Amino acid sequence: MISVIGCDGSGKSTVCEELLTWMNGYGPTDLVHLGKQSGNVGRAIAQWPLVGRSMDRVIVKKGATHRASRDKKTPGLLTALVIVAFLFRRLHRFRRMLSLRREGRIIITDRFPQLEVSGACDGLGLSVSAPGSVIVRWLARRERAAYDWMTDYPPDLVLRLNVDLETAYARKPDHSRESLARKVAATPLLKFKGAPIADIDATAPLDHVVAAAKEAVSRTMAARGFTRLAS
Repeated sequence: MISVIGCDGSGKSTVCEELLTWMNGYGPTDLVHLGKQSGNVGRAIAQWPLVGRSMDRVIVKKGATHRASRDKKTPGLLTALVIVAFLFRRLHRFRRMLSLRREGRIIITDRFPQLEVSGACDGLGLSVSAPGSVIVRWLARRERAAYDWMTDYPPDLVLRLNVDLETAYARKPDHSRESLARKVAATPLLKFKGAPIADIDATAPLDHVVAAAKEAVSRTMAARGFTRLAS
């Protein structure tokens, strides 16, 4: 299993698509998205006629408020239920990924859940220690248990695409600069329970980034006895 991680604007999706085609030379390969995709949902809502923009502003405001007070108090029940709903989506895709892996297929994941940094970069959304609603704290414990389970299946290789804030914002101008800054700062802290990590400079031209990713994957596949049959 090869996981591609990095801040928005680092080129994760593009690198994953390039690797998917290339890695089929090693054998049947599948690409699975393991992020929450909450940003995509929010941006889709913003396109709704009449109410989209106002609803998107409310979602962004509530998200920012929750992040700022995450460890001080639990969020409202509605916010917690939304976080858990995205967790269920992620769990569904994670179980599907494990099923494909058991079939002997090679897996590429776009993002991967982690426990090092909460509130960003596919980390926990709720705090198990924050005071507040008993129901929300129970949901937080369920979320933590789910993350404990998922992170017990670490990738064979993590491709960490490193990018600076200015590059990320230039590539993703529709994203919050504050959110991007938080993700840029958090990305180098992610360890994925000791999984091998290949750091790649994602500010470089795309062909250089893809070449570096393929080189790292080639070493990992060779170490596990895989031979690439297609050129």
